[in-house]
Amino acid sequence: MEKLELFEAKTAAMSQDKQDEQITGSEALLRGLLQEGVECVFGYPGGNVLYIYDAMVGNPEFRHLLTRHEQGAIHAADGYARSTGKVGVCIATSGPGATNLVTGIATAYMDSVPLVVITGNVPTTVMGTDAFQEADIVSITMPITKHSYLVRDVRELPRIIREAFYIAGTGRKGPVLIDIPKDVSNQRMLAESPPEVSIRGYRAPEEQPFDRAPVDELIQAIGQSERPLIIAGGGVVHADASEELITFVNKTNIPVVTTLLGLGGFPSAHSWWTGMAGMHGTYASNKAIQNADLLISIGSRFDDRVTMRLDGFAPRAERIAHIDVDPAEIGKNVKTDIACVGDIKAVLSYANTIAKPASSAEWFAKIQADKMNHPLRYNDSETELKPQYVLEMIHEMTRGEAIVTTDVGQHQMWTGQFYKFNHPRSLITSGGLGTMGFGFPSAIGAQLGNPERLVISINGDGGMQMCAQELAVCAIHQIPVKIVVINNQVLGMVRQQQEIIHENRLSHVDLAGSPDFVKLAQAYGVKGLRASNKEEARQAWQEALDTPGPVLVEFVVPKEENVFPMIVAGTTLDDMIMGDSQ
Repeated sequence: MEKLELFEAKTAAMSQDKQDEQITGSEALLRGLLQEGVECVFGYPGGNVLYIYDAMVGNPEFRHLLTRHEQGAIHAADGYARSTGKVGVCIATSGPGATNLVTGIATAYMDSVPLVVITGNVPTTVMGTDAFQEADIVSITMPITKHSYLVRDVRELPRIIREAFYIAGTGRKGPVLIDIPKDVSNQRMLAESPPEVSIRGYRAPEEQPFDRAPVDELIQAIGQSERPLIIAGGGVVHADASEELITFVNKTNIPVVTTLLGLGGFPSAHSWWTGMAGMHGTYASNKAIQNADLLISIGSRFDDRVTMRLDGFAPRAERIAHIDVDPAEIGKNVKTDIACVGDIKAVLSYANTIAKPASSAEWFAKIQADKMNHPLRYNDSETELKPQYVLEMIHEMTRGEAIVTTDVGQHQMWTGQFYKFNHPRSLITSGGLGTMGFGFPSAIGAQLGNPERLVISINGDGGMQMCAQELAVCAIHQIPVKIVVINNQVLGMVRQQQEIIHENRLSHVDLAGSPDFVKLAQAYGVKGLRASNKEEARQAWQEALDTPGPVLVEFVVPKEENVFPMIVAGTTLDDMIMGDSQ
């Protein structure tokens, strides 16, 4: 805020002395970002954003972090946004710079993460001629952005910046693209304050009243239910509605299962929490879904990894209710009987004024018995280091208070199972798209957004290699992320599915040629440690926690270890393979 106040003071002085000051589009862009309260932009320069980068010179109020790959930049912006609730910002040049952002844009779009993505483009005079490093990034990203702008008139830029942040950060949040041709970034314009946002056809749901009648109907249905259940998804976190959900559960006595992205949105320590649901969810959670007579989805989109085979999903549910900010999600995958469309925080705040306890004591006792009789289990070992033990140890030694980012694969599911999240925005992971390479750079963004918090990046040996070059960023800036590599020398989740579904016909999953991760970290100037048994694991992890700055810890684990429970695609939530707990 000090930087923003300094900037506003300078702007006020400027407006008094120079009513007709001329600035470039690049200068207007940086001023607009500062006016939106942007703390850091993650990016990578190139020819068609040179005017923008030139405007950063001598501008101490503007903070930019140079990553080592555009994908690292957008994942870092994503991690910043998820962990802070603010809009993340990244920048790249035209052509390959812009297309290197596509995976990150899709990752944010699938998980409703607010980003403003700024790309350069070739000058307007050569657009459409296949000029050097030209790519129609607006068309390329049309299906995976909430909105897009191609800036052809520099005078439109202040309005566009303000609109982009408004669109990205309201309603169902998502990425907004601003594509700026090189000549536009150097055009001159009068310095002026951007207008108030007024977008025809778009009004943030937070600013609109919602229909209370379906909420009244839901409360009535709860009173008639004997086996009610809440599925809490990532929408609870995005809406900052965790406290309202806790109050709702305490008033209604309804058990809660969470999706992967919903972890932390309802505290794992709460007695009414049953665990994660879906393909690798707990026995108690999946059985609760299958036996509930009233199912209430709050900010969950009934993803296929949660529902599994739709015609076998929640067969005993007499009514299904859905609370969501996006009306397009209502009834999209699962038939909805009670549709509550609106901002989740506002809907739950109203529901809490009329909520009453459900008659769920017997139902809750059954779920508690399932939790006790069918807990998460694994075959521990005194000679080998099991990955589940590593996650339990990390949780224990951090007391569940860290911000944890993950990559995608077995380690992601073990994190969801064995690290207990009690606060919202403390799990940062790619849910909908399942993007390998996301975990480590997203931790950099989360750490910059939360400098006083412990940030842990948990990765597999496959995903770690996809953005390992960002180790340089941690070393140069001493960003104190604690980097975990669960090394089983194999593409673990693919191997597991080939073993179980394809009769152990293993095809191209061997990662035995991976680098020595300790030496790789040291080559970048980051401290590296390794552990292959329990004693080494505890010593190494404690050393990592005690060391200022970034540390990479490689945990060597067996390649044959599987994630259980597991449900095979095409089967139902009743068809859990319990594995070691069978």
